[in-house]
Amino acid sequence: MELKLNYKRTALIGFAFFGILLLWQVYDSWCPTFLTDIFARNIYNMSSAELKASDPGKILNVQWIVGIIMACDNLAALILLPIFGNLSDRTHTKIGKRMPYILVGTFVSAVAFPFIPLFFHYNNIVGMVIMMGIVLIFMMMYRNPAVALMPDITPKPLRARANGIINIMGYFGGAFATVLGIFLVLSKYINAPVAERNLWTIELPFIIASVLMVISALVLFSTIKENRLEEELHDELMLGEKLAAVETPVDDDRPMSRANKTMLLAILGAEFLWFMSDNALGTYIGNYVIYHLQSASSATMVLTILGGLASVIGFAIAGGIADKIGRKWTISAGLAITFIGLIIMCFVTPTGKVVGERGEFAFPTLLYAVWVLKGFGMALVHNCSFPMVVELCSSKKIGKFTGFYYTASMSAQTITPVLLGLVLNATLAWRTLPVYAAILTALSFCVFTALVKNIRAARVANVTGIEALDSGD
Repeated sequence: MELKLNYKRTALIGFAFFGILLLWQVYDSWCPTFLTDIFARNIYNMSSAELKASDPGKILNVQWIVGIIMACDNLAALILLPIFGNLSDRTHTKIGKRMPYILVGTFVSAVAFPFIPLFFHYNNIVGMVIMMGIVLIFMMMYRNPAVALMPDITPKPLRARANGIINIMGYFGGAFATVLGIFLVLSKYINAPVAERNLWTIELPFIIASVLMVISALVLFSTIKENRLEEELHDELMLGEKLAAVETPVDDDRPMSRANKTMLLAILGAEFLWFMSDNALGTYIGNYVIYHLQSASSATMVLTILGGLASVIGFAIAGGIADKIGRKWTISAGLAITFIGLIIMCFVTPTGKVVGERGEFAFPTLLYAVWVLKGFGMALVHNCSFPMVVELCSSKKIGKFTGFYYTASMSAQTITPVLLGLVLNATLAWRTLPVYAAILTALSFCVFTALVKNIRAARVANVTGIEALDSGD
């Protein structure tokens, strides 16, 4: 029997990730700046733009509060992701074990999401934070089962390639959100006098993201029939178990072997560190651009597009690279490339060249190169790391091990906004951001390279051309 990656079906599963990254791109790009501005208004009785002009240091003073709010969201995710992973493993319904969580999580999140900018616009901190919490809780209901869906119906040796396709679909969602940010410029809203701010500038991206998220979930539901696919693919999945890249075979009737447990902990430890770095950049880059580089927020969106394009290239070729050199060295190479980009970022400074009518500085071109390197490098990392984690479990525990993967990432994302916020408050220097991220990336490289073994999966045949697009129905 040959193991064949079904590209069409994998791309359809990718609609789940399309919705996830679409929403998170809008959330991460806009919410930290919302929080900065709303706390400036309530603590100092002036907008963040007015505060930046009168006393820039006070903008940094509120970052620790921003970090705590963002971290509280992640703390909830840290608790909920493993719960929903375990629950979905044990769920059996006519529409599958993952789909009920995906549908409920999608629709509740989509309804709540547009209320975040609405409460922000009307200076309601409590309402805004509650809506952020609701969105995050129900996205956690959605996220773990949605991500577990790919390994549910993909044999182990094919998961790195499949994960590349899934992530490319996700980055299409992130790219769409980024394009919205270019046309609906957040800095234009933030820098305007409070009385002249236009609600629709910040409301439209959230409404559009909600609508597209619902559409993506409906496409997924109408095309992927979980129960039927698991039954049809049973033999292929069993063969995949025999060909898995693990030191000792996985056996549900016995405790996890010491070698596999060591491998799991090493991967999760390194993952924790690289997510500490990556989330620090993702959380604070909007504020870094607006308040440190003093450039238009639309430049952040261009950054994201370039990084996304580089990521798509990385995801497209990561599976092939892993087949040749192994997943370990593919991830190590990605971390090294990312580290080089962050070292370059340490030397980026405001240009001082005023452009436009609002007195904003021209965006430093060097930062575009940094984001290309980071996007490509982290694509290699993310493409291979999740398959390495679920390689160490059977099909009965994919949700649980997906929970382990997200426990490590969300722990990092809980700690890093607060920690970096405190560092920024102590140093009063935005240049601390790339230094912080570079140190953590270097540590993750050391942990991963030293402790993770490069175990190669058995070679499998793969189909190409028209046959690869067969839906398998």
